[in-house]
Amino acid sequence: MSDRPQERKEIVLRGVPASAGIAVAPAVLMASEQEHYPEREISEEEIPREIARFEEALINTRDQLHEIERRVSEAIGEENAGIFDAHLLVVDDRSFVEGVIEGLHRDRRNVEAVLMRVAEKYAQALAAVDDDYLRERAVDVRDVARRIARNLAGISVGGLESVAEPCIVVAHDLAPSDTATMPRDKVAGFVTDLGSMTSHTAIMARALAIPAVVGLRDVSVRVNPGDMVLVDGGRGLVIVNPTAARLQEYDRRAETERSIRQQLAGLRGEPAVTTDGKRVGLMANIELPADVELVLENGAEGIGLFRTEFLYVGRSSWPSEDEQVEVYEEVARRVAPNPVVIRTLDLGGDKFVSHMKAPEEANPFMGWRAIRFCLAQPEIFKVQIRAILRASRLGNIRMMYPMVSNLEELLQANRILQQEMKSLAEREVEFNRNVDVGIMIEVPSAALIADILAPHAAFFSLGTNDLVQYTLAVDRINEKVAYLYEPAHPALIRLIQNTVQTGHRHRIQVGICGEMGGNPLMVPLLLGLGIDHFSVSPTLLPLVKRAVRSVGYTQSVELVKKALQAATASEVTEMCYELIRKSAPELLDLVS
Repeated sequence: MSDRPQERKEIVLRGVPASAGIAVAPAVLMASEQEHYPEREISEEEIPREIARFEEALINTRDQLHEIERRVSEAIGEENAGIFDAHLLVVDDRSFVEGVIEGLHRDRRNVEAVLMRVAEKYAQALAAVDDDYLRERAVDVRDVARRIARNLAGISVGGLESVAEPCIVVAHDLAPSDTATMPRDKVAGFVTDLGSMTSHTAIMARALAIPAVVGLRDVSVRVNPGDMVLVDGGRGLVIVNPTAARLQEYDRRAETERSIRQQLAGLRGEPAVTTDGKRVGLMANIELPADVELVLENGAEGIGLFRTEFLYVGRSSWPSEDEQVEVYEEVARRVAPNPVVIRTLDLGGDKFVSHMKAPEEANPFMGWRAIRFCLAQPEIFKVQIRAILRASRLGNIRMMYPMVSNLEELLQANRILQQEMKSLAEREVEFNRNVDVGIMIEVPSAALIADILAPHAAFFSLGTNDLVQYTLAVDRINEKVAYLYEPAHPALIRLIQNTVQTGHRHRIQVGICGEMGGNPLMVPLLLGLGIDHFSVSPTLLPLVKRAVRSVGYTQSVELVKKALQAATASEVTEMCYELIRKSAPELLDLVS
């Protein structure tokens, strides 16, 4: 039988819809940190083929190491590139290579299994030597062996930035940094075993407009390198080796989607106003300064959430004050005169810097993170506060604290802010002395004591990703309980209503920057609850604007009255669905 992809049996997999869109391309497999290579018995006749595979993998590995060495040398100097010399020595070590070939004849197992056993034997021997240099070489042996094994398995080993042709990335999981560095002209879509609709990776996919399905459980072992993969990000479907009829069907769907998106693009210069004249703000969330281009392309009225973790993660030292000022001012200038809301550092949970040992916590998402981390590390916090204040001189910068759960945290953060303001004033450093400072409402306790917090905040911003998971006790990145993650849950509606009403009584605006705000189905509900402005992934701005412009504010208020009487999230979702179906049915082709 031919092994061409179009003749393989079609497989349909269903996962969590993470980022809408349709993409078709060959699969590229990304290695996970903990790789497990299959072991099988081989016959005498298969040994020459296994040796040929091994030799080809050695050639590929050697070429990759030389390329890495060249790139490192160009970037940071030859002396730093020399660390890869030890890796090359392993590849060229005849005793190591011959040990694997002898193992094939002796053990009659596939080359991946033999390779890893031989490599571990070498590594353990080196680790036992009473010499620091040789002990360190044990790490090199294991690293090179993994690289060779990945080449044998046809798994991409160079990171997403090394992808050369349009592809669908298939992985056990992807870090947000992996998603952020995806070459947009090469990665057509991605699918993962793990993840949920509100995982950071899914959020990044939506921000980059990359079709994605997550939470597929075992897609990384069901797809082979080179398999043709169709990703339907809106419906959460992954089709491996689609039939010709399936491809024709999706060609038609893709053309429909393109047509709808072109129509939505025409709304770029229009205001986000309901059919009966209620105006709301429509801003964007960004992860990186480079995202500003998408913000401008999609007609946002500013940046409602500028996540600053990228400045801290993946580096060997804390970012300097001047470095931060430069980044904040760059973004503020590009969107001026529209506002930029900078969220202070939300480190912790799943984001820790490499040069700082992460504490071992049973539940890190409810542990030492966000404002708790910053208040416990005031010197780090103060540097960021000063940087934001210095950049605030431009006049369009605001600031907000994440994960505030009680009044004392807010007061303590504000005391630090006042101290740094005083310090800058004494040094005659220019800054906006009336900079607006708000808080994120993403912990149920904060929503319930909004009346206590409001006198000390300039605005509220609902971070619904965490607010949903903490209210419902649902880990939002755990695919086993993803079905329980319900933004339309009656408890959430009541918490949001209390927050908005309390904020308005204290004459402060209440916005939403969580993913719930980027779902067109939820827009009428949030309008009726009184949300003043939406801040969503840039690529979702046209959909949200269309939803706002298709319904009446009075309609939305009536929807909320009915929703407050509902007993289940599904009842509320059905109400929202029906309203959008009647007012903007084309959006249903673009949402999950």
